[in-house]
Amino acid sequence: MSQPPFQPPPPPSQPPQNSYNPYNQPAPPQQAPGFGPPPAAGQPPMPAGPPPVPGQPPMHPGTAPAPGQPPMQPMQPMYAAPPFQAPFGQQPRSSGHPVGAAFLAFFVSVIVSMLYSGLILLTYKDLTLTTANTLYLGHALINGAIVGTLVGAVGHRSHGAWSAGVVIAALGAFFGYTNAWPLIVAESQSPAAVWDLLGYDIFLPAKAWWKDESAGGVDWFSPLGLVVAAAAAWGLAYLTGNKRGRV
Repeated sequence: MSQPPFQPPPPPSQPPQNSYNPYNQPAPPQQAPGFGPPPAAGQPPMPAGPPPVPGQPPMHPGTAPAPGQPPMQPMQPMYAAPPFQAPFGQQPRSSGHPVGAAFLAFFVSVIVSMLYSGLILLTYKDLTLTTANTLYLGHALINGAIVGTLVGAVGHRSHGAWSAGVVIAALGAFFGYTNAWPLIVAESQSPAAVWDLLGYDIFLPAKAWWKDESAGGVDWFSPLGLVVAAAAAWGLAYLTGNKRGRV
C-alpha cells in the first residue's frame, strides 16, 4: 500500500500578542499605595520614609529620595497675613474734613466776635478797666473753645485743621476788640468821624488794642488774649479730634 506523503506537524498554538508588549514580557509587580519602589521578589514592601515621631503627623507617602538629594519636606499650613501697618514715622491718613472744619470754625468765630463787639458797644460807658480786661479774656477763651471743638469734631486728627483753628481763634479775639472800636466812635460821635479817623490812620483800632491808654506803653492783656484763644483752640481740638478719630 502506498503511504501518504510526509506532512510536518502543525505549530503549537500561541496566545495573542499585545501590540504594546510584543515579546510577552511578564508584567511588573503592582506597587502598594504609600510605599516606595517595588521590592525584590520574595521581600515585603518597604515604606518610603522612617516611621513618624510620636506627637507628629505622618509623612506624606511618596518615593524615596534619590541618593545625594535632600528628603522632601511636607507642606506647611498657610496662615493669614498680618494686618497692614504703616511704616515707622508715617502716620495713617486721618479721616474727617479738614477744609470743611476750617470754614465752619471761621464762620462761627466771626459770629462770636460780632457778639462780643456788640456787648462792648452796649456796656462800654459803664465798664471799668478790670471788667473790660475780664470780658476780653473771657471772649478769647470762649472763642478758642468753640473753634477748637468744631475743628476737632469735623477735622478729627488733622493737624492742619488744628493749626487753622488756632489761627482763626486768635484772629477772632483780635478782631472782636478792634471791630468794637469804630462802633464806639460812631455811637459817641458820628459815622463820618469813623471814616475820617480811618482815613487818617487805618491802623488806629489795632493801636488802640495794643496800647495801654491809662498808663501808657503796652497793654499786655491784649497779647495774652491771643495766647488764651490759641491754647483753648488747640487743647479742645486735640481732645475732640482724638476722641472722634477712635470712633
